[in-house]
Amino acid sequence: MKTRVEPAVQKRQVLLLCVFLGVYWAGAEPLRYFVEEETQRGTFLANLATDLGLGVGELSARGSRIVSDQNVRFLLLNPLTGDLLLNEKLDREELCGPTEPCVLPFQLLLEKPFQIFRAELWIRDINDHSPVFLEREIPLKILESTTPGEAFLLERAQDSDVGTNNLRNYTISPNAYFHINVHDNGEGTIYPELVLDRVLDREEVPELSLTLTALDGGSPPRSGTALVRIQVLDINDNVPEFVQSLYKVQVPENSPVGSLVVAVSARDLDTGSYGEIVYAFFYATERILKTFQINSTSGHLHLKAELDYEEMQSYTLTIQAKDGGGFSGKCTVVVHVTDINDNPPELLMSSLTSSIAENSAETIVAVFRIRDKDSGNNAKMLCSIQNDLPFLLNPSVENFYTLVTNGALDRESRDEYNITITVTDLGTPRLITQHNITLLVSDVNDNAPAFTKTSYTLFIQENNSPALHIGSVSATDRDAGANAQVTYSLLPPQDPNLPLDSLVSINADNGHLFALRALDFEALQAFEFRVGATDRGAPALSSQALVRVQVLDANDNAPFVLYPLQNGSAPCTELVPRAAEPGYLVSKVVAVDADSGQNAWLSYQLLKATEPGLFGVWAHNGEVRTARPLSERDAAKHRLLLLVRDNGEPPLSASVTLHVLLVDGFSQPYLPLPEAAAEAAPADPLTVYLVIALASVSSLFLFSVLAFIAVRLCRRSRAGSGGGGSVPEGHFPGHLVDVNGTGTLSQSYQYEVCLRSGSGTTNEFKFLKPMISNLQSQSTGKEAEEYPPFRNDLGF
Repeated sequence: MKTRVEPAVQKRQVLLLCVFLGVYWAGAEPLRYFVEEETQRGTFLANLATDLGLGVGELSARGSRIVSDQNVRFLLLNPLTGDLLLNEKLDREELCGPTEPCVLPFQLLLEKPFQIFRAELWIRDINDHSPVFLEREIPLKILESTTPGEAFLLERAQDSDVGTNNLRNYTISPNAYFHINVHDNGEGTIYPELVLDRVLDREEVPELSLTLTALDGGSPPRSGTALVRIQVLDINDNVPEFVQSLYKVQVPENSPVGSLVVAVSARDLDTGSYGEIVYAFFYATERILKTFQINSTSGHLHLKAELDYEEMQSYTLTIQAKDGGGFSGKCTVVVHVTDINDNPPELLMSSLTSSIAENSAETIVAVFRIRDKDSGNNAKMLCSIQNDLPFLLNPSVENFYTLVTNGALDRESRDEYNITITVTDLGTPRLITQHNITLLVSDVNDNAPAFTKTSYTLFIQENNSPALHIGSVSATDRDAGANAQVTYSLLPPQDPNLPLDSLVSINADNGHLFALRALDFEALQAFEFRVGATDRGAPALSSQALVRVQVLDANDNAPFVLYPLQNGSAPCTELVPRAAEPGYLVSKVVAVDADSGQNAWLSYQLLKATEPGLFGVWAHNGEVRTARPLSERDAAKHRLLLLVRDNGEPPLSASVTLHVLLVDGFSQPYLPLPEAAAEAAPADPLTVYLVIALASVSSLFLFSVLAFIAVRLCRRSRAGSGGGGSVPEGHFPGHLVDVNGTGTLSQSYQYEVCLRSGSGTTNEFKFLKPMISNLQSQSTGKEAEEYPPFRNDLGF
């Protein structure tokens, strides 16, 4: 280990010794060589061997080489010849910058033996660079109030060359305001200075552009330029002025919020903050501040709220333009709001009548006024109502109208009117307002109750139960309320003998009629009365109706036989000659029925006969006739039992017995003896009394009949002597008369009987001719021809 360390130490000591000797030799004056920059590569600079006194080939033998601190191989040594050549183009400004002189030191190193020679390469500057301004444009701001003679230092130019090639002078382009001064700072650096020659006016010349030229000292000289842009700074010496002192605009009232109203513009010749204008309202009212807003920068006036022509037709605004120096100008903006048809007409009711009495003369229903907040044609209006109503619109002053009736109203025709008042303006588009009025027509008692019929005929079955509802009368009143409330009553009958109050009654509220008692058709077939209907108006009105009540017949009366009489003490005997032919009229049963119609239709029937087949009865007229020729073998006396029946339901009937005596002729009087006298009977006191009573009654009846006949004959003789007809004036009692003429014996079919002289021996009656011609029309002509003796003969 120690043997290896010792040789290394020895080598280091030898090297240090050599370096020390080289440095010592290098401390001598260095060799100097000169070359211009930008010299071409390979240019011969010097021969180092010659300059160092070395022989040819010694540099190569001793191991020479060029070393430099820059480590730039800008030199090239030929060891064989010792020539020093330029290895590349040199740029002095790059290598040395502004340093003058530009020296590049280098050393020649010889290794065998070790030796160092110092040398320097001096690079000479050439004018290869023009002056250059770092900024191509030099801004300069000068107040327009700057006084002449004021100097402004400008940026100097840069020139990479040195010496005489460096910057030597500055010039400025010709102008009327400035000149250039060049100053030296004492260190060889010059700088330009701009001097003001006259007062600047920014409003006249707001900006100047001058060309600054820098010149170097080279030959030929090089130059560089820069643009000096001089901005004349403003002072606040101008007041903002509006383009117009008065702006007039028209804005439709339906303009949307935010729309532009007008753009005002002001000018200020100043610049900067002095020329910056801010727009604002000047002493604006609260309404203006709520309606408009202005852009402080642009001066645009916008709508802040909706316009309404009806509220405000115009606005006058004062707008102020103020610059940064406190100066301000003003203008006036007049905004006229133009109307559009955005308001429908209005109808203002002053008075209104909701109800009016009918039959009133021209009456004011309503008083109203119309208006429209718009203007011009938009405010012109037309007012109308329906054409089919009985009303008129009468215009008055100040757009007042009265709605009046066009004549009397009739509530019964129409009790309510819906009136639509239409108001239309003349704008575009037209706007319409409608107002509805409901008018009620109150009632006046101008209508009497009216019955549904002028006369009513009611039917009631006889023998009715009391309080029976027999019918109704009805009356209506076209009025209303109490005027239409009808009360019914019975009016006094025209016949004072008609007991109306005991026959019917009426319900005063509903007109129902009731029979108060049972009615008898045979006593009262029909009756008439009047019913009154009275309303409750003031004054009350009434009307009448005739009510006729027809009593309907019930089959409550059996047929009554008038002939032959059945109440005599002796039976009635009819005499029939034996020579009578078939069809000979033996007798006629005369019966009546107090009923009427079908109930009075009578039919006749032979129930029993002594010799059946000898006699017959006609079913419809009650005539008893011989059915066959009589013979000597036929019995002299015959007893016929006849039945008279009506056509009612149920049918009622009556029977009658007819005695027939066959005789040879009428010359022999024949008094039939009672059958009872032929039979011998023991005398009984009770029987005697009965016979005496019966004889008395029969005598009294016979006397009454004779007296009645005598009276009738006397009246007839007087009537005949007076030229009257042969019809007797008297009538049978009502219960024996068929009023309607539907029975067998009509009212005009009356028989006369007389007692022939010498007939005291018999009590038989003989039917004679009828006194009224209608019986002749009802009876057949055949009967008159067959039995001529019965036409004029009145004797027994």
